[in-house]
Amino acid sequence: MDNVCEEQVFNSIFRAHSKTIFNYIYYKYGNEEKAYDAVQEAFVKLWENCAKVIPEKAKAFVYKVANNLYLNVLKAEKVRLKYAEKAPKNPNAESPEFLMEEKQFKEKLDRALDSLPENQRTVFLLNRIDGKKYTEIAEMEGVSVKAIEKRMHLALKTLREQIDGI
Repeated sequence: MDNVCEEQVFNSIFRAHSKTIFNYIYYKYGNEEKAYDAVQEAFVKLWENCAKVIPEKAKAFVYKVANNLYLNVLKAEKVRLKYAEKAPKNPNAESPEFLMEEKQFKEKLDRALDSLPENQRTVFLLNRIDGKKYTEIAEMEGVSVKAIEKRMHLALKTLREQIDGI
């Protein structure tokens, strides 16, 4: 009697059914990559259980395993989606009050930035927006790091005063 654990028997089962099982999973769920993965994994499971599966039942075994593997992938995706939907969202982010306050703050900040002397504004923006370090800014401006620290200190002090202690 043939045994699925024999390489020849296993290979013939693979050749005879892998493409049809792939098509079955792909047509059923519409994802080529995941269908391919499910078929590969199903045949690995067949090999791992070769002593328990008779050749006549191998096709049904692989179909069932591939389908179950794919269903598990779908279930995991649904859980991830459900979790993502329940992730806390900022409830104020869309409220008109929040949007108005945000707009007013941005206008205040823009006015405050415009009021800064050019050297302070440049240092502030290079550091806070571009993420440049004081040493890099000092090189760019051709001044000492101490001068950059002083400019940043003055810029922050002015901004705080003009934006109501923020």
